[in-house]
Amino acid sequence: MSTAAPPVLDAGFVARALGGALRERRGPDAAFMRAVIDSRLVEPGDLFVALQGERSDGHRHAAAAVAAGARGCLLARAVPGTESAACFFTDDPLAALQRLAVAWRDALPGLEVVGVTGSVGKTTTKNIAAALLAARRRVQATPLNYNNEIGVPLCLLELRPGTERAVIEHAMYTTGEIALLCTWTRPRIGIVLSVGPVHLERAGSLEAIVRAKRELVEALPAEGHAALNADDPNVRGMASHTRARVWLYGSAADAEVRASDAESHGAAGFAFTLHALGESRRLRVALPGVHLVSNVLGAATAAFADGLHFDEVARAIETLDVAPRLRVARLGGGVTLIDDTYNAQPASMRAALELLAEMPGRRLALLGDMRELGAESVPAHAEVGRQAAAVLDALFTVGEFAAGIAESARANGLEPVEHLRGKERAAAALLATLRAGDVVLVKGSHALGLESVIAELERALGVAP
Repeated sequence: MSTAAPPVLDAGFVARALGGALRERRGPDAAFMRAVIDSRLVEPGDLFVALQGERSDGHRHAAAAVAAGARGCLLARAVPGTESAACFFTDDPLAALQRLAVAWRDALPGLEVVGVTGSVGKTTTKNIAAALLAARRRVQATPLNYNNEIGVPLCLLELRPGTERAVIEHAMYTTGEIALLCTWTRPRIGIVLSVGPVHLERAGSLEAIVRAKRELVEALPAEGHAALNADDPNVRGMASHTRARVWLYGSAADAEVRASDAESHGAAGFAFTLHALGESRRLRVALPGVHLVSNVLGAATAAFADGLHFDEVARAIETLDVAPRLRVARLGGGVTLIDDTYNAQPASMRAALELLAEMPGRRLALLGDMRELGAESVPAHAEVGRQAAAVLDALFTVGEFAAGIAESARANGLEPVEHLRGKERAAAALLATLRAGDVVLVKGSHALGLESVIAELERALGVAP
């Protein structure tokens, strides 16, 4: 058993990690808890990294970060008000952040990474996987969606010595990005969820997105494990592109980790029968939306691949207490709200409408644009309209592309349907229509800012205890 002292993320470690990229070091020695790039999120003991973007420059907030308790700053130039902190000067703070994160990941003994990728559900699956693995391992997973060239280094720098498993999202806009992230994280287990036309405008084609997501399993070592969604042909096809041991999960008959007889209980969750490792058990999950059974299976597969027993995983599934992105709230006046405003793309729209269909009462929705779908945008919005017509009693839409949802829903027989010119009228339109016993879904791309509509509804109706 090793008696080596655990590594310390201190000024000396930062200087050694940056090596030739460190232009100058000033200030006292200090130890850091983590790295942050937003001065508003600084806690005592943080290392503030001043990133320079097209519209913002972190150097303008460095002094505020130090005033909030940051013990150090990673900077490209000197900033008044930071003299009391340990300051590290480099030509490229982002590249330095990435270099520091890789050095810290390499310094943590016994750490193994579980990588998660897919077009929808990464954060929820990450949280579920962390909860299941915690039945036996010491696990860390940031509650935030740190999943790109900035977020993944921040995630790595949050890891503490003694952590055995880190569950980390790996996202992409185009090919090559996940491969780069994997050189930093070095995952041993990879979970691939479904793959759809998200970021199609940037990636160019669904085939390019598949290739980009496949980079996670291509990076796995021969002694690693790839958990692949057997119900998605694009993901199933990744089995021939990895050296790792392949585990198929899903509802398919040949899935090694399989779900059957899934049954929705609406906002109260769902039940299904889990089949794995030669055993079967009926399980109840307290997460809203039976579509989440696939996320649970992907996480469970990672846990089985990591050596957990069937009983350990089954018990952990039944006691899951993770917050999915989708939120169900009871408002005053007997109204139920489904808040799914974080983002929107075809698969998540379908899942949200399916959950709405499982809820009792009159069903209404405010649906907004799905962005970055490229050539798929028109047919994708029309398909959501068709799905909405089969579920809803009334529909409101907002956004340039969502007009296609309204047009399609009306063509498929739904009335009333109203396309709003802006979100400013959305809450008033909903409030004028809602009555006791109704359930309303609000969903659209994050860029629309529909969370302001949620806030207006909650102010007007109140949130029931």
